[in-house]
Parts: sequence; C-alpha cells; structure tokens
Amino acid sequence: MIEYGLVGEKLGHSFSPEIHARLGDYKYELIEVPRDDIDEFFYEKQFAGLNVTIPYKETVIGHLDGIDEAAMAIGAVNTVVVRDGFLFGYNTDFLGMRDAMLRVGIDAKDKKVLILGSGGTSKTAKYVAGAMGASSVFCVSRKARERYITYEDAVRDHSDADIIINTTPSGMYPDVDGCPIDISAFENLSGVFDAVFNPLRTNLVLTAESRNIPAAGGLYMLVSQAAHASEIFTEKEVPAETIEEIYKKLKEEKENIVLSGMPSSGKTSVGKLLAEKLEREFFDTDALICEMEGMEIPEIFERFGETYFRDAESRAVKVLSEKTGAVIATGGGAILRAENVNALKRSGRIYFLDRPLSKLITTDDRPLSSDRKSLETRYAERIDIYRSTADVIIDGDGTVEETAEKVLEELRIVK
Repeated sequence: MIEYGLVGEKLGHSFSPEIHARLGDYKYELIEVPRDDIDEFFYEKQFAGLNVTIPYKETVIGHLDGIDEAAMAIGAVNTVVVRDGFLFGYNTDFLGMRDAMLRVGIDAKDKKVLILGSGGTSKTAKYVAGAMGASSVFCVSRKARERYITYEDAVRDHSDADIIINTTPSGMYPDVDGCPIDISAFENLSGVFDAVFNPLRTNLVLTAESRNIPAAGGLYMLVSQAAHASEIFTEKEVPAETIEEIYKKLKEEKENIVLSGMPSSGKTSVGKLLAEKLEREFFDTDALICEMEGMEIPEIFERFGETYFRDAESRAVKVLSEKTGAVIATGGGAILRAENVNALKRSGRIYFLDRPLSKLITTDDRPLSSDRKSLETRYAERIDIYRSTADVIIDGDGTVEETAEKVLEELRIVK
C-alpha cells in the first residue's frame, strides 16, 4: 500500500520527494507506471493520495468519482486522494503557477497572453490567465487546429503579446539547449513564465532576463503546488512563509556556484575552500579539459591553437553546467563565448572574483597571459565581459579565505 507519491511515466528528474519531505511527516515516493498499466493502477486504488504528472493529468479524470471545480474547468488533474474508497481529483498546478507568476510581478490582468503547448499544463495556464483577468489568451501549437494557432501565427499576428507562458518540454533536462520560441519578435513583453524547473533557468528565461523582462522558471510553481497538494493530503494548512522557505532552500541546494575571473584571481583556491565549507563537489573546467584531451593546456595551445582549446572548453563547460549543487571554477576565457555563459547560468549563478590587476600574476601554464604585457592586454579585453556576465561581483582584493567568505555572505543574502 502506497501512502503518498508522484505517479508518471518517467520521473528520474523529479524534485517532489525532497519537497514533500519538508512539507510533512509522511512517506512520499516516485511511482513510474507504464501507459499500458495506468488504468489498472488507478482501478486498484492502492494509495492514500497522489500527485499526477505527464502523461496522466488528463487520463486520470476517467477514473475519478469526484472532481473539484477548478480541475473540471481546466480539464486536468494533478492531485488525487482516496476517501472512503472513492477517488477525488484536484488541480493545484494552477495555484502554483499563479503564485509563481505573481511572485516575480507577472500579472495577466488586461494583458494579451500566449501559451505555448497543448498538454495538461497548457490548460492550467489558460485557466490561470483567465482567472487573472487576461484580455485575450491564445494557445500555440506546432500544428493549427481548433482553439490552437501555430508558432508562425503567433509571430505574425500576435507580436504585441504582453505575456508568454511556456508549458512545452522544450529546454527541459536533458535537452537543455532547446528554446520554444524566439522572443525577439515580441517587443511588448512584460512577463515570461516557463513551467520547466530543471534547469533552474531555461534559455527562454535567460533570454527574457537579458532583456530586463520579468521572468521565472517552474521551481517555485513546483513547490507551491506541492504545498497545496499536501494540504489536501493532510488537511493541514501550509503557511506562505513555509513555501518561500522551502523554495529558497531547494534553489540554494540545486544551484551551482560558478566562479569566473582572470587567471590567478583565485578561482580554484576559493572554489575548493567553498566546496569544503559547503560540503559540495568541486570541479574545474581547466582540469576537465586536460582530462578530456589527455594533455596540459600549454601543449593544447602549442599543438592545436586557441580555437581548438576554446572548443574543448565549451565541451567541458557543457558537461559541468549539467551538474547541480556544485562549485565550478571556470577558465579565464570561458565567459568569452555566450554559449558558455548561458550553459553556466542555466543551473548556476556566476560570481566574478574581481581581483585588481596589480595583484594578478603571470605563470607559464597560462599561454595567453604568460608575461606581464599579455596579462594586462587580456585584462583590458575581458574586464567588461566579466562584469556584464556575472550575477554577482565579488571583491577579490583579499586572501583566499576573505574572498570565500564574501561569496558565502552573498549566498546568505540570496537564500
């Protein structure tokens, strides 16, 4: 007999057990059920309560004995409980999505909204937009059909849209390079919400943030909907402060700490100290490049040149950017490619260690800054890039211990 859990087809990426462990004193597990077995699973009712995810949010409706008003209007259910042998269905996704959008200042009242996708979460988004008072809502799909327009239609006829909500899996782990739509065509955007929570910031969210458009990924939605589901499971209220606390703690645990900066700015030393203090794994892009290529960096430059090295660096960055909760020291030039910056920011915050030029030193193992003149040239070329790509700028004028403490202090502020 299952107490509580999440039922879906593939659940390896789920954060739900971690969230529910913080919400209440009950057992919560992941339950992967193949499509051919899902009807029998619901018929047997061997559980007290469930969250339901892709692809069963609509399938489950046919097995319910009762459904609440919101879930009925949406046409999708994500929470099911057994009462006296009967199945009752609810939709807490719309509460989570609404809360997540409002938290970052995205309000659909009197706005034109585009919803990307045609699954159960798309229906939830449409309900949220309507409940907020949107002036118009258009659902976007790859193929035109009743009540859906195409992506081409969206760009051609609705470039004045105010809000875009993504409910497709585009950009979701492991296919993190995806992006469902190019938002450059929408000059009136005042908000972008992406239901994807892994990575923490999809390319869609990162692009919106780069344009100073309020944007959010799906992690807060995930925590909020879980809290509302927990209330249904246990009949105990979850305070809003608890939801915020769980979200911030989970985000802190999953988000990588990425250190950028000039060669000899202390990234590796500071990173190792941070990893030790925080009990996290430490990775270094330069070390991974040497491991992958089977040679040291000066030899790579000598034999193959800088372009080859930068390509190897991008491969290393891609590998490490898919880690969670790690400390990552990057090479001095890693931020020169926008693709690297995007990859690192998807599940990380970049901390630029701003060490004064006068305290930077030259060494033979850094081919592009092996003498003082070259170091000064690299500094002049890169300093503005370091600052513009950083989420946080850390004064690196002090010792390794002092610099690490400044990063830790910043982490305490953003918790």
